[in-house]
Amino acid sequence: MRNWEPFEWIVASRFLREGRWQTVFIIGGVAIGVAVIVFMSALLSGLQANFIRRVLTAQPHIQLLPPKEAVRALRGGQPGVVEDAIKQAPLQRMKSIDQWQAVAAQIRAMPQVLTVSPSATGPALVVRGEASRAITVVGMEPALYFRIVALPDKIVRGGTRLNAGDILIGTELASDLGLDVGDKLHVSAASGVDAVFSISGVFDLGSKGANQRTTYMALHTAQSLLGLQGGVSSLDVTVADIYGAEGVAQRITARTGVQADSWIKTNAQFFSAVQAQITANTAIRFFVGLSVAFGIASVLFVSVVQKSREIGILRAMGVTRGRILRLFLLQGGLLGLSGSAMGSAIGAVALLLWRQLVRGPDGLPLVPVTLDAVLFVAALLLASVTGLFAAVAPALRAARLDPVVAIRG
Repeated sequence: MRNWEPFEWIVASRFLREGRWQTVFIIGGVAIGVAVIVFMSALLSGLQANFIRRVLTAQPHIQLLPPKEAVRALRGGQPGVVEDAIKQAPLQRMKSIDQWQAVAAQIRAMPQVLTVSPSATGPALVVRGEASRAITVVGMEPALYFRIVALPDKIVRGGTRLNAGDILIGTELASDLGLDVGDKLHVSAASGVDAVFSISGVFDLGSKGANQRTTYMALHTAQSLLGLQGGVSSLDVTVADIYGAEGVAQRITARTGVQADSWIKTNAQFFSAVQAQITANTAIRFFVGLSVAFGIASVLFVSVVQKSREIGILRAMGVTRGRILRLFLLQGGLLGLSGSAMGSAIGAVALLLWRQLVRGPDGLPLVPVTLDAVLFVAALLLASVTGLFAAVAPALRAARLDPVVAIRG
C-alpha cells in the first residue's frame, strides 16, 4: 500500500512519529489555539447578533423625516444698514413628508431596500376616569409595518386587529390604567380631536418606557387624530445589509432630498461598541494564530537540528532541495491540520456546553450561540495555512544544509 505514496509523505510521517512527544504537544497547542478562536468567535458573534436584534427589534433600519422648520430674518440686509436681530428657534409643528407616496415609490425601487412603511406618529393624551397618561400614537399599515417590527410576536393578550376604532397598548400602560382587551380608552390629541378606542391587544416590547408610552392604531385613524389628513410623519425603511444602512440613508437623502437617519447614526454609541467587539475578536484571532505559528516553527526548527544527519544522508542519496523543502512544509501543514481538526471539535463541545449550562434568569441561553459550519471551515483553513507559513523558515534551512557538513554533524 505504501508503494504509491509520495516520498515526502513517507518521510514526513516518519519524522513526526519519531518525535511523537513533540508532535503531541504541538498538536495540543494548535488545538487549544483553534478552540479559543472558534469559541470566542462564536460567542462574540452571538453577543453582537443578540445586541443588534434587541436594538432593531422595535425600530427601522432607516427613518425618513420631514425637514425641521428653521428661523429666518423677515428683512434682508441692506447696504449700509447693520441689523442685530435676535433669532429664536421656532416651535416644531406636526407636518407631513411632502409627496410621500412618490418618495416611497422612489425608495422601493432602490436595490438594497426591502420594506418601506409609512407611519403617522405624534403625541396624545389618554384618559380613563381621573387618571391620564401621555402617550405616543403610531399609525401604520399592519401589512408593511409588521415586516419591520414583529409586533404579532410581542402580543401577550388579544390580537393585532386594527380597524378604525381599535388600538394596541403596552403592558405598562394597561397596568397603570387598569385596562385589558375589550376596554374603552379615550384619546385626545394636540390637534383638538378626541376619540374613543377599543383595546384589541396588549403587547410587550421588552422596554418599560416603550410599554408605557407607545400605542398603535391604523394609519388612516392616526392621520385623522393627529390632523395629518392624507399625510405621514415618517417613512420606515429596512435594508438587506444592516451595516450598510448609513450608506443607503445618504443615497436616499441625495436622491429625494428628505432627511434620512439610519440606526447607525441614531445609535452611534452602540454601533461604536459593536465595532469595538469586532476589533477585539480580530485581535484575539491574530494573536492566537501568531502563537500557533511560532509554536509550529519552533518545533520544526528543533526537528531540523535533530534530523540534520538524516537530511544530509537524503541529500547525499540524491534527494533534491525542493523535496526537502516540501517535506518540512508538509510537516507544518499536517501539524496545523491535525491541531485545527482537534481544536474545532473541542470548540464545538465547549459551545454546546455553554448553550446548555449558561442560562439567564428566564431559562433561555444567556448569549445564544450557533455552530456555524463556515466558522469551523475557516478555522481549519486558517490553522493549516498558518502551519504551512510557519514551516517556511525551517524548511528553507533544511533545504540549504550542506550534505557533507550535515553528515559529519
